[in-house]
Amino acid sequence: MTDSFIVFEGPEGAGKSTQISRVAQYLTEIGREHVVTREPGGTPVGNAIREVLLGRDDYVMLAETEAFLLSAARVQHVHDVIRPALARGSVVICDRFADSSMAYQGGGGGMDRDDLRCLQRIATGGLKPNLRVLLDLPVEIGLGRRHQNENTVNRIDRADLAFHRRVRSTFLELAADDPVGWSIIDASRSIEQVSDDVIRAVRGHLST
Repeated sequence: MTDSFIVFEGPEGAGKSTQISRVAQYLTEIGREHVVTREPGGTPVGNAIREVLLGRDDYVMLAETEAFLLSAARVQHVHDVIRPALARGSVVICDRFADSSMAYQGGGGGMDRDDLRCLQRIATGGLKPNLRVLLDLPVEIGLGRRHQNENTVNRIDRADLAFHRRVRSTFLELAADDPVGWSIIDASRSIEQVSDDVIRAVRGHLST
């Protein structure tokens, strides 16, 4: 079996956590060893950086600051979690990876994309997902979901609609540039409908 690094991407409120849980259940049922992780996070260093990045405090953070913090967390994550799991033959399912930096700090925050690409080459050590699942939906729907529980709303959620629309647009551009490596799924539908398509995409990838 080849190494399988599957990343879930998408704008806020797309339901990544729910769908990742369902994929993990599917992999358990078919007997595939797997690791579920997330960014920023996955390691003690990454979790500490996550608190800084997504804290509820209304501080202003430059896109460049965010990018360097995320990249620092990513270096540790790739070294400590992702590469060792892939080396064992596990399927790695990750909630966000380098493309989120391109979408949020590049598209949303306006950071130079060439600079971001260079930074991500360092942060990932050249590691790329085998499959990217883009859970796509209109930002108004996604943010409406996020704001149903104000206790979980973070600094990024509170950015204006224009920011979130740029993030979504960048995700769609990235997917259009590599249609073989991405699977775009309409996440505005019911959990069951989305799950059916997600499992189908993952099953198709693992069978290749």
